[in-house]
Amino acid sequence: MPQIHGFCDDRFAAVRDAFAANFAERDELGAAVTVLLDGSPVVDLWGGWADSARTRPWERDTVVNVWSTTKGPTALCAHILADRGLLDLDAPVSAYWPEFAAAGKESVRVRHLLSHRSGVAGLRRAHTLAELYDWELTTARLAATEPWWEPGTRSGYHAISFGFLIGEVVRRITGLLPGEFLRQEITGPLGIDFTVGLPEEHAGRVAELVRPGTVARTQATIFARMEPVAIASLLNPATGTAAASTPAWRAAEIPAANGHGTARAVAALYGIVAGRGSLDGRRVLSEEAAERVREGQGSCRDLVLGTGFTHDTELGLGLWLSGPHASYGPNPRAVGHDGAGGSCGLADPEAGLALGYVMNRMGPHIADDPRKMALVEAVYGAL
Repeated sequence: MPQIHGFCDDRFAAVRDAFAANFAERDELGAAVTVLLDGSPVVDLWGGWADSARTRPWERDTVVNVWSTTKGPTALCAHILADRGLLDLDAPVSAYWPEFAAAGKESVRVRHLLSHRSGVAGLRRAHTLAELYDWELTTARLAATEPWWEPGTRSGYHAISFGFLIGEVVRRITGLLPGEFLRQEITGPLGIDFTVGLPEEHAGRVAELVRPGTVARTQATIFARMEPVAIASLLNPATGTAAASTPAWRAAEIPAANGHGTARAVAALYGIVAGRGSLDGRRVLSEEAAERVREGQGSCRDLVLGTGFTHDTELGLGLWLSGPHASYGPNPRAVGHDGAGGSCGLADPEAGLALGYVMNRMGPHIADDPRKMALVEAVYGAL
């Protein structure tokens, strides 16, 4: 058993127990979890190893690629602009990005991007990793492509395209890529240790992502059953631990998948929604704008993730609703987002609760990794 560091309020001792059990029973390698209650930390734990060789302990300031948990902070950029009257979520995307109207997308609204309902779940033509790192090329191809289904009618997970779609709207309005906008408006002023991509000077504290062979085989079985739209969303281009460990990935702007941060940072960013727009006494969003994040856009079987889910799911405007299956705890209106392999951010305004969980051993689950669920259940059991 690795040593666990940090602190845990006595009331939340079960969370520490669940965190320890992840190492003892669920093959955790290195991880951290932070829980905020009414904006104050009640759990801040880390432990294990930052590398597969187990030579580097996971430290308080270890950061890791959190994959799709990045989507929450990226959506937050759009909500800030909407709150300031600079972005209308009901306006056509083409009002801000005229080229996007091509190929039958003139009716796609900004809210369709946030709720994965635009139909632009991925590109129809082959797109390489090197091309993915080219912002102008990727957004131009997304603007030119036709949707996979009638926009606005169904949700289909925009695994990689989400960040470019939201990000290009942010860029057209502000002149800034979403990572820089996030730094200027939120993470910089609030001292939150989270970046889109990873500056080279921080490479020495990043955890190595590890994908066991059993995970690779499980995912290969899932991928073999996928429909073309799912392949376009999840595998065009194919990303993974090898790609995410390269300087090119870390230098790129991929606002759906290459956010790097600590559990403390994830909890803080999702804590803005949990705090009804405020964090540490500082207002980031109006209460109305924070509530808008949880505005359900309709329950359905996701067109991309259908092979991985056995039930319908519902998205708000940028985050998933916990719903009847309690992905983010028993409050059906709690929201959150999982990252590939297991990471998670959670926000529950009714409970005043935010959680960030990050790790480096990739699991096979599309969502609701057992390690994450054990922590979520322990947190709610302590309330």
